[in-house]
Amino acid sequence: MSVTKSSPQKHVAVLPFPFGSHALSLLTLVRRLAKAAPNVHFSFLNTQKCNHSLFSAAKPDETLPNIKPYDVADGVPFGHVLSPNPIEAVEFFIKVSPQNYKRGLEVAVAETGMKFSCLISDAFLTFAVEVAEDLHVPWIPIWFSLPCSLSAHVYTDLIRQRFASNKVKDATLEFIPGLSQMRVSDLSEEVISEKLEETTFSHMLSQVGLVLPRASAVVLTSYEELNPPLINHDFKTKFRNVLNVGFFTLSPPSQSGSDLTGCISWLDEQKERSVAYVSFGTVASPPQNELIALAEALEESGIPFLWSLKDKIKSLLPKGFVERTGMQGKIVPWTPQVKVLAHSSIAVFMTHCGSNSVSESVAYGVPLICRPFFGDHHMTGRMVEEVWGIGVKVEGGILTKSGLLKSLELILGHENGKKMRDKAQALKHTVQAAASPNGTAAKDFIHLVELISVP
Repeated sequence: MSVTKSSPQKHVAVLPFPFGSHALSLLTLVRRLAKAAPNVHFSFLNTQKCNHSLFSAAKPDETLPNIKPYDVADGVPFGHVLSPNPIEAVEFFIKVSPQNYKRGLEVAVAETGMKFSCLISDAFLTFAVEVAEDLHVPWIPIWFSLPCSLSAHVYTDLIRQRFASNKVKDATLEFIPGLSQMRVSDLSEEVISEKLEETTFSHMLSQVGLVLPRASAVVLTSYEELNPPLINHDFKTKFRNVLNVGFFTLSPPSQSGSDLTGCISWLDEQKERSVAYVSFGTVASPPQNELIALAEALEESGIPFLWSLKDKIKSLLPKGFVERTGMQGKIVPWTPQVKVLAHSSIAVFMTHCGSNSVSESVAYGVPLICRPFFGDHHMTGRMVEEVWGIGVKVEGGILTKSGLLKSLELILGHENGKKMRDKAQALKHTVQAAASPNGTAAKDFIHLVELISVP
């Protein structure tokens, strides 16, 4: 759909969280909005490093005249070498926010000659509500993880009060609407941190439940039909507008274009539903003992596999593994993941449970083997295993040879595995219906377009 209202042109400020996949996810949504509302100008305020990676790699059809990036300070002191801990960069960034964004907003207004009419931000940036209120414009935060993790952040204070003296890992969260199957052990450190230990980042996230009710709309990148009904109801009682606009990866992937690593042509040669796809995203990486266990399990299983693994990590694999499995599997440094998961030869996806990876797997009906690492991974894994029933978490939370062989046998050969595969296909059809032109997600997306483009 396209909104073609004439002047005055609308000017929307976009504030991403420049870490992990957050900024790319927000830019993907903004591109959808920019196509639907060509009369709206979007100023995308982001760190220089993140902007460069997003916009320099853009394909011609992704470059839109009504989106313009602006650089903001990342807070890292000049000459400082960041440690491997990703939270260090996050902490530096938050400490210079929102002043860095405010300076960027001033530059965007001066350059375009247009005042802002709306502010869209990553929901992690809870200070954005005050920026929007200072500008006297509506604030629309976007939540990119599954809605269950948003519930945990909304109820952070209650969770901390309940488990202040005794964090029983097996305790369930039945006192939170829709989270009865979640456990304390599924919560991220940012939720359960004691106030004395709290980082600037966890403090910012602890404000989610306090500030989201002030938003004009809260946008979830999920489908209402996938969420536990109690979560849907709870959000509708707490927030002014709740818009489930769906996943960003439902468009059938183009079969044209380059296949730089040859993985798609390799998949073309495999039998239908025969291949195990392995990828742990761009941030998480299993320790060497787990990589060895994974390699040994794949080799012993004899199952064809496609493994997305950075070249520098290949040296950690068992000696001779790459040579011995050359006919069985393919290891590449990068894959076009949506194309891979949409391929008919993929039978199972072994993942870190990042929300993007899981949503892509759900969109194409692929069951999962989950090895969560941090953040929302554990809650997402619980959704996969116990709520949706489309996969399993690895035994004991770590990759072992025997545990992986069991998981592979369960999903690919066991009667319970057939139930998981059937449920994965059923979820795929649910998503397709919700994303169709008359579906709930399409209607919520139209509502979002109207909010940013109509006076």
